[in-house]
Amino acid sequence: MPVGAYGGRKEIMDHVSPAGPVYQAGTLSGNPIAMAAGLTMLRHLHENPSVYTRLEEVGTGVVREIRKGLDALNLPFTINHIGSMYSLFFTSEEVYDFESAKKSDTAMFGRYFQEMLQRGVYLAPSQFESLFLSTALTEEHIAHIGRTNQEALAALQG
Repeated sequence: MPVGAYGGRKEIMDHVSPAGPVYQAGTLSGNPIAMAAGLTMLRHLHENPSVYTRLEEVGTGVVREIRKGLDALNLPFTINHIGSMYSLFFTSEEVYDFESAKKSDTAMFGRYFQEMLQRGVYLAPSQFESLFLSTALTEEHIAHIGRTNQEALAALQG
């Protein structure tokens, strides 16, 4: 039997909550249906690499539209973007870790989030979260996000 973290002999699962001090959770944690769905998706991605190309197109399109609105109003911002993920920070400084992210205008992001939400565009509610995009987004959706972004930013300024 393995030696526990506290020097005594315990079964491995005795360390995991609720019996022990280690908390473990996750979307695919042990659920057989979720595991089957995850495996099916991984197989699909392996067999269809063009999905990644489309995700890059969607991400680039959304970020382009958001940048246009921010540039038009001359607002300070940084967007970190890779593939289908991006994060918007209201700061002119580079954001590369939690400390630099905390220097951004989180209150403005909160107001921006509310303006976008009121217009039907749902963002991650925290400045410190990435936004994840989908291949389900069409060019019309991307244009809508761009227009909504411009409206929300204009509302923040006026």
